[in-house]
Amino acid sequence: MAATDAVDIEELALRARDGDQAALNRLLGEIQPLVMRRCNRMLPHRQDAEEACQDVLLAVTRNIGKFRGTAKFSTWLHVVAANSARQTYRALKRRAAEQGTDELPPVAEARTTSVIAGTRLDLMEALERLEREKPDMLAPVVMRELGQLEYADIAAQLGRPLGTVKSQIHDARKFLRDYMAERYA
Repeated sequence: MAATDAVDIEELALRARDGDQAALNRLLGEIQPLVMRRCNRMLPHRQDAEEACQDVLLAVTRNIGKFRGTAKFSTWLHVVAANSARQTYRALKRRAAEQGTDELPPVAEARTTSVIAGTRLDLMEALERLEREKPDMLAPVVMRELGQLEYADIAAQLGRPLGTVKSQIHDARKFLRDYMAERYA
């Protein structure tokens, strides 16, 4: 995305927040491919990523009025997309459990995507555990590692001191590394 596009999206978000319906419609069209890419990176199946993407667009529509504008809209969007992908993953796990299995549906093209899907599922499991055991570390590490946001943007979005955010990300990375090492030991 070019710098001019990013500025345009930020401007559209502010106009949409202030009630401009045309700006909201254009904003949704502009962010849809970005949101789809983000969700697709986190979830193993394209249809699940599409579901998460639609949930993000609905959440933006419903909650744009709550966007404060103290951080960039793109930062806020990363958080919404990551949360939606994680919710979709939880729903997948719940459906699998209801069907009497702990396994998620197989990846459609196992030859080309099984390693990727495995890592994505491992990451989602690790994030689930992090949320249960150290919930204050979840948002910063998701924003940094999955959203690829700058530390300062994360601190602004979360309203936390920069040093705290850096420390939480460091500790969360160690937690995730330890979890993965334990899982594959």
